[in-house]
Amino acid sequence: MDEPNSVNTIVQQAIDEYMRQDSARREPAYKAELQEEKRRREQMEKRINELVDENRRSRAQADEAQRSTAIRTELQKLGVTKVDLAYKVVQDGIVRSADGRLVAKNDNGELPVHEFLAEFVQQNPEFLPARIPGGTGMTSAHKAPSQGGSGGIDLDKIGPGMSKEDLERVRQEILRVTTQTLRGA
Repeated sequence: MDEPNSVNTIVQQAIDEYMRQDSARREPAYKAELQEEKRRREQMEKRINELVDENRRSRAQADEAQRSTAIRTELQKLGVTKVDLAYKVVQDGIVRSADGRLVAKNDNGELPVHEFLAEFVQQNPEFLPARIPGGTGMTSAHKAPSQGGSGGIDLDKIGPGMSKEDLERVRQEILRVTTQTLRGA
């Protein structure tokens, strides 16, 4: 009876020894595999975080572009000619509210962008086109005085042999025409 027991014991010991050796042999492979999985997971988490940050930045840029476009469009609708300059002046006062609308914060609280910009343009008419004097109601007193007109100058007579008086008259006429042109008259 002792013999079957000892055979069982020997078989059991052999199996235990095999399992220990097999575990010892497989354990480094498991550890390496776990390390590799951990490294991949960390890389994926890092990449996901980068994508989330990139998405956040893209959304912020898109929001800023939409905000800028809305403000500039509204300024154009109000007749502002110097849109970029007016935009730079008002941009810091206009923010997005909690419900997503563009509002302007001032001493009176929050105003819709249209009202704020209309008020701004009314207070700062220099951003509107200049009023051009003229038309049917313009009198001769408002017109630029002509100094003898172009009737006194003959273009064919302009040349190197001109008298000093004629040369000075030509210079004055050129100056008058240039000044009128630059003023938009």
